[in-house]
Amino acid sequence: MSNDYNYKPIDKIVQPMQRFIQQEKSGGLLLGISVILALILANTPLSHAYHEVLEQSFGFQWNNETYFNYTIHHWINDGLMSIFFFVVGLELKREIIGGELSNVRKAVLPIVAAVGGMVMPALIYLLFNPSGEPHKGWGIPMATDIAFALGVLYLLGNKIPLALKVFLTALAIVDDLGAVLVIAFFYTAEINMVFLLAGFFILALMYLGNKLGIRSIIFYAVLGIGGVWTCFLVSGVHATIAAVLAAFTIPADVKIRESVFIAKINSYLERFKNIDPDQNTPTLTNEQLHVLEKMNEATLAATPPLQRLEHAMHPAVSFLIIPIFAIANAGVSLTIDIESLFNNNIAVGTALGLLLGKVIGIAGFSILFIKLKIAKVPTGMTIKNLFGLGFLASIGFTMSLFVTSLAFSHEEYQTQAKIGIFAASLIGGIIGYVILNRSAK
Repeated sequence: MSNDYNYKPIDKIVQPMQRFIQQEKSGGLLLGISVILALILANTPLSHAYHEVLEQSFGFQWNNETYFNYTIHHWINDGLMSIFFFVVGLELKREIIGGELSNVRKAVLPIVAAVGGMVMPALIYLLFNPSGEPHKGWGIPMATDIAFALGVLYLLGNKIPLALKVFLTALAIVDDLGAVLVIAFFYTAEINMVFLLAGFFILALMYLGNKLGIRSIIFYAVLGIGGVWTCFLVSGVHATIAAVLAAFTIPADVKIRESVFIAKINSYLERFKNIDPDQNTPTLTNEQLHVLEKMNEATLAATPPLQRLEHAMHPAVSFLIIPIFAIANAGVSLTIDIESLFNNNIAVGTALGLLLGKVIGIAGFSILFIKLKIAKVPTGMTIKNLFGLGFLASIGFTMSLFVTSLAFSHEEYQTQAKIGIFAASLIGGIIGYVILNRSAK
């Protein structure tokens, strides 16, 4: 530990945790542990208690009337996952404004790869499930789990060029946008237009607040949660869509330019240095506190609210919300009868949609557009590691499980889809790792 800080005993516990959270692969590792825990809970004598807890319901009561009375499972999928989708929306906006998707030339290849990686899995699934209720699951194999995929990629460390990590991240973000649109247009229940219009009206107020220069997080939180999310939830449109739309209203500009910020901070540091502190107490003088407050104000003014929110919420999403979602949704009984597993093609369509569809779509579309000279090959990318990335993208865990819960109400169908997701994600992750590891040598 550095001697620059006055460390306390609690720091010996907190600091290793902070270092773990800051590592890119940690989210994927914790997600994997959560999946294993869910499978243990669902396949041991704890199974009954596990499912019973998830089916407990609670809501809000007012004047002897109960509102929003949903099961814990429902609250996790519609409430906690809305926070996940809100962060997805923030990432999307950041990438479109100033990231990999802001440059048309750079954005073409990941966009094309993502589209191919959504279309081909859906087509393969529909090839096996052309009609009936199983037909509804075509959206399940379309999505890539960015936490798992990047977790596997980061296990390879510096062997992998940065361009590949950036490419996979941009691809997954476009992929997430595609999944959001699919949920909005194809997995939405009957719509109550009154509440939907009310939600869009509040959304317009948030956008107006952005244009007027309102940067208060509380303003957007109150309107976003109390207004937009609630109205969309009651309207029948999935509440996670409200979260993405609300994210796009968060300001992404700064109040002071970088050069002005540097000048202000240097001025405040000089003032702080010239103040004579009281040597007899560990506390600061009022004048010192005033300077630190000014430095904090300048820092806030120089930081876009969008990035401030994304940075603050990312650990909660990666290390709390996604693991809870996985524990609630990955609990599949492995004692399923093999004959019943294959009494339709949901498991096969899901597994092959992810495992083959992602690879064919991502690698095939990318190669086609590179050959046509419409897209440029990122530095360090080869055909071999492009196929490796395609297999990593077949890890469709979080979003695929989420779409499964929307596509099927039949428990047997959900179980079949989940087993297909598990099989494809495990095989795709291993093959992707092996290909990328060998191509890096």
